[in-house]
Amino acid sequence: MTHSPTDIALPRGISDYLPETAAKIGSIEKGLLKVFELWGFRRIITPKLEYEDVLAIGMGDELKGKTYRFDDRQSGRLLALPPDITPQIARIAATRMSGLALPHRISYSERVLRQTEIQAGRSREIFQTGVELIGLDSPEADAEMIVMAIEAMQALGVDNFTIDLGQVEFCHGIFKASGLSGKPLQKLRQAISHKDSSAVMSLLKEHPVSDISTREISALPRLFGGREVLEAAGNIASNSHSLTALDNLQQVFKILDIHGVVDFISLDLGETRGLDYHSGITFEGFVSGFGEPVCSGGRYDNLTGRYGFHAPATGFTFNLINLLQTVERKPELHGCTKTDFLLFNTSDDKRNVLQIARQLRLMGYTTARDIIRRDYDKSLEYAKKMNIRCILMIGDDQHRFTAVRTFDGRSIMLDKSIIAKPGLMEYIEKSQGEN
Repeated sequence: MTHSPTDIALPRGISDYLPETAAKIGSIEKGLLKVFELWGFRRIITPKLEYEDVLAIGMGDELKGKTYRFDDRQSGRLLALPPDITPQIARIAATRMSGLALPHRISYSERVLRQTEIQAGRSREIFQTGVELIGLDSPEADAEMIVMAIEAMQALGVDNFTIDLGQVEFCHGIFKASGLSGKPLQKLRQAISHKDSSAVMSLLKEHPVSDISTREISALPRLFGGREVLEAAGNIASNSHSLTALDNLQQVFKILDIHGVVDFISLDLGETRGLDYHSGITFEGFVSGFGEPVCSGGRYDNLTGRYGFHAPATGFTFNLINLLQTVERKPELHGCTKTDFLLFNTSDDKRNVLQIARQLRLMGYTTARDIIRRDYDKSLEYAKKMNIRCILMIGDDQHRFTAVRTFDGRSIMLDKSIIAKPGLMEYIEKSQGEN
């Protein structure tokens, strides 16, 4: 039976990643995990499936609404595909690691699926590579997350980025003091997040609050910028909840100053985004010219407690696909993985070429055989297209063969004994000889 292209298409918001893109994603992932390892974080692997009711314990309404669910024929219970890794880490820390010494420094790199409205360029599948620091309640722990995110982007060669830093409790204190709730508060939060001061004032006229709350709420869309925002916020906030949050933010900012990363930081005290479990410092990383955040995170002190293990926690995650789109034009940093050698056998005897291939691989060279019977020019064309650095032409002479550099077509006759010497590829690429 023949299927039309539409019959075998992927669901919207889901993609295939071919070798070149997969190699770039792998390169970014490797770079991030290396930075996390240098900071003392250890990787764990989370399951792709969980019981829905267990997973839901760690999710608020926002994540619950984005979760894929289906029946499990074996247990009769509802299963779910995790839409976010952090609730899984909270469950693992509470149930599998509760007897271990704190703090836990955990890293991960997984894919999650989210049920969302499909927009142009928006994926339902998210590559999350991040860290969770469980068991520390201090401004220094919050600062560590931010500095790690900055160092990770620098390690990838990203320099035109900004970390937007906020404190969700600052806004929560102002909202709580106002007495607003339900849909009016939801609309107000959206207007503040969009920096729409006129919409904020219209909503306050429609839902009147005290003069003090009006002054505090109307100021939120303007509380973004540099260090000066801290002083401005101190002059505006009057409730103890917000002032405590502001003091926490000031302490974190001082530590970031010691780390020497303040130039990468912008403050946004009117930012009301963040997942349901966030409870303090939050941040997002943006690269100039790209509208979506490449990383996000913050404090979530109440999440592990939902699973019976009360511990303060903070963390962040990178969205690898968003990050890829910001660095894919840097082939010198994130180019496709190259193959070192393509072996072109001109002899009917396969013994010699197989021995050479095995020896090259044992030395750490990536080596493929051109098993297809075709002429040399077609093999050379194939090697160039597949980003293979060099063709080795193997003939009947078991002691000599020809190496051809695919990037400039130069060739050199090599003795088989040279293979056993270190620096073979460097020797071939630097050689000026001709066959």
